[in-house]
Amino acid sequence: MSVVGKGLLDRPLSDREVREICDNGLSHLPLEGKRVLVLIPDHTRHARIDLFFHTLSDLLLQKVSLLDLLIATGTHADMPPDRIYRHIGITADQHRTMYRKVRIFNHDHRNPADLAALGTIPAETIAEVTNGVFAEPLTVTINRKVLEYDHVLIVSPVVPHETMGFAGGNKYFFPGIAGLEVIETFHWLGAILTNPVVNGVKHTPTRRMIDQAATFIPTPRTCLAFAVNENEEAVCLFIGDPKEAWSQAADYSAKLHITYTEKPYRTVLAVTPNIYEEMWVGGKAMYKLEPIVAEGGELIIYGPQIKNISFMHEKEIRRIGYHVIEYFTKQWERFSREPKLIMAHSTNVRGVGTFSNGIEYPRIQVTLATSIPEDLCKAVNLGFRDYRSIDLNEWRSKQSDDLLIVENAGQNLYRLKNGHSSPT
Repeated sequence: MSVVGKGLLDRPLSDREVREICDNGLSHLPLEGKRVLVLIPDHTRHARIDLFFHTLSDLLLQKVSLLDLLIATGTHADMPPDRIYRHIGITADQHRTMYRKVRIFNHDHRNPADLAALGTIPAETIAEVTNGVFAEPLTVTINRKVLEYDHVLIVSPVVPHETMGFAGGNKYFFPGIAGLEVIETFHWLGAILTNPVVNGVKHTPTRRMIDQAATFIPTPRTCLAFAVNENEEAVCLFIGDPKEAWSQAADYSAKLHITYTEKPYRTVLAVTPNIYEEMWVGGKAMYKLEPIVAEGGELIIYGPQIKNISFMHEKEIRRIGYHVIEYFTKQWERFSREPKLIMAHSTNVRGVGTFSNGIEYPRIQVTLATSIPEDLCKAVNLGFRDYRSIDLNEWRSKQSDDLLIVENAGQNLYRLKNGHSSPT
């Protein structure tokens, strides 16, 4: 089917318009009596998943034989029931009654029993789609539930992304519900290319790789791709083939979510949203702001709600710390057995820099003003500032040519005008 949808930049879509687009887009699909699996993001994404859940339930629950949800957690922690209910806008009682037919699952990338191998991407194909950066075969693994349904729907917010260029689309399969090897491969490729080169670029080697992996999925699939404004209201919604629907939403995201500045700033204070509860996610503030911090400048990640480095990977990150990419690649005999996923996160948070003669030279300083203790910040090679020493109102009043305060940091990408580079 062709892509169905609508996009606006002067106002958000109304709930009624969202429903009309969904009705139009889904009416073309042969879903009567079918088993339908809906992939949704977890709570760390800016999106009104409750609106889409209620819309899809109203349109499909009486038509299909199954309407189940699978949360594409990637490598994030499971969502407990109470948080899931808030996320999709229902109560536990409503789940037991009016939505009793809807089953809800968390993806667990660590459990081999949940995974199925779909096939192998040959080394020569990997070399072609990554421009020779990687040249080893990759076995494609995915949550086996994808194979147990007649159709898969992807509820997919689209924003600039440090590994893929733009999130969404087939990313909800890989790495959203993929096995660890697949997840590590994609993230390490993005880290090698570096965040400033990849983030906010539509056509990237990582995107080509996940689209290639998605060709192994036998189940028909349809994507509901959308971009939201600062109030989490959809400004566009496109429904259809995952590649095509994502592509149209990414064009809107590029206009909506990328801010260009005339000059870099010596100091950037990134005020993170409350949905970022760990540095594993809070690092998005660095990913989205690194390009506009001046050489030798400082990015301060402000988030009193951030108390952990990672709910899932704390031990590994504490072991290796945060470093520039050359710290790992030039000491490969030391780090070759470390998880590539952890090293990718590490270097994306630490940012661009070099490593020479045993000394690390990061381009900028990254400082945490969170609830993570000072000794731990220093132990993992990040700066520390007591968040209580920062009066946000005072800092806001002092913005200047050298100081920028970014609210809701981690959603919008900031780039320098004429400073944009693109992977091929």
